[in-house]
Order: sequence, then C-alpha cells, then structure tokens
Amino acid sequence: MANGTADIAAPILQLSNLSMTFESAHVTVVALQDIGIRIGRGEFVTVVGPSGCGKSTLFNILAGLAEPDAGAEIRYHGETKRALELLGQVAFMPQRDLLLPWRRVVDNAILPLQVEGMPRAAALKRAEPLFGEFGLSGFERHYPQQLSGGMRQRVALMRTFLFERDLTLLDEPFGALDALTRSLMQRWLLEVWQKHQRTILFITHDVEEAIFLGDRVLVMTARPGRIKLVLEVPLARPRPSSMLTSPEFIALKRQVLAAIEEESVKSFQQTAAD
Repeated sequence: MANGTADIAAPILQLSNLSMTFESAHVTVVALQDIGIRIGRGEFVTVVGPSGCGKSTLFNILAGLAEPDAGAEIRYHGETKRALELLGQVAFMPQRDLLLPWRRVVDNAILPLQVEGMPRAAALKRAEPLFGEFGLSGFERHYPQQLSGGMRQRVALMRTFLFERDLTLLDEPFGALDALTRSLMQRWLLEVWQKHQRTILFITHDVEEAIFLGDRVLVMTARPGRIKLVLEVPLARPRPSSMLTSPEFIALKRQVLAAIEEESVKSFQQTAAD
C-alpha cells in the first residue's frame, strides 16, 4: 500500500451489490453483477479482466456518468451516494487524452480549474509548479499536435491531478503507448502518486502493469463482470523495473494470468454461443 498507510477497514470508497443491466428492444445484457469493492485512502488499486467484462462500465458509474441497477450501495467518504451524485466528486481520465487541439498545453491543463470558476490567472498560478513535475517544462505554449503520445498523456494526467479530488479513476491511460514509453510512464506515475497521496483506481489490460503499479489487483470475470480475485501485491516500494523479473513478481503474474485465461475461455465460449 502507499507507504503502508492505506486503511481498507475505513475505506474512501465502498461498493456493495453493484450490478448494471442494459436493456434494448431485442436483448438484455447484464454487464456487471454483484460487485463489491473496498478501497482505502491513498491506495493504488488496479483492475484487469477479459475484454467486455465491464471494466469501463464500472468506471462510468464511479465517475457519475451512469446509474447502476436498483439495490446497489455506493458509499464515498462514508456517505451513501447515488452514482450520479459522484459526478464532479472524483477525477476521471478516459482512455483517450481528449486534449482540445485549439488550446495550448497550459490551457488544456488548467481547463478543469476554469470550468469550476477559477480565474485564469489563479489557475495558472496553481498549475505552474506542476509543469516540471509532469515533465512538461518548456512545452507550456505548444499545441497537442506538436507533442508525442507520452507527452500528451502527461498533459492529460496533469489536468486530472489539477482536478483535486480524493479518488482518481484512470482508464488505460498508457494503453496506446509503445513498450518503452509505457514503462517510463509507469515509473513516473508511481512517483507522482506517492508524492500527491491520491487514491487511484486504474484499469489496464496489461497484467505486468497491474502488478507493478498496484497495492492490490482486482481480476474481473467474463460478462457479467464480477470480482473473481483480489490479489494483494506485497512488493516493496519504490519498485524498480528489475522487479519485473523477480521470482516474487513472476509468481504473482502466474496467479493473475491463470484467473484471466480461465475467464477468457468462458468469454470466447459465451460469444460463440451468442
């Protein structure tokens, strides 16, 4: 856990009996079923699972963009909430960086502060110390199309961190990056997370990434998505890249892969049956 301080017994977020069903004229799809999660303050939790297991649906609910089925219980900071009440209460970064091409880096970064009504001068003052920390010094006046993929993600992450909320949802932020850039971004993100002490829930399809980043790894089942495995990651922090080849890391990877492969087979059989 983050410096050993995350308290799961008194969670910042607790979900119980969370299900999500999509109805149309001809078909009913149960995307999520009976999800239960407890996340402690300052914890870094990663989520993996087979394609179509409902990871992004879960994030849309937690971001306040969708309401789950009746009977779900969501407690945030100890208070019971409807999902739609979470809108604006958590920071959310989707898979795409969604940078506005007509705004320079600096103006993309401060956008959430301005949306909340902060004057531009005050927003710039708040953002200024972070450009160096996020590896963007000297690029403040650039436009998104002038940046590499990794740098665009840094801008998007800086914008998300400037939206100061206790819980941050990151939906595959490094999925489109090459392997080397991805590795560098992972180590950099851990440094930023430990400095700012945010609570992070992070979706990924990469098992190594899930273990390397996380205090715990949640493995989801094939549709309908449930929590199949909650794996504690007892690896010391900070985590050097050499840890990826350690016997302890490989043993954890085998556990996660075995759980995902079993679910991937189910998902394939389910798709074939449909």
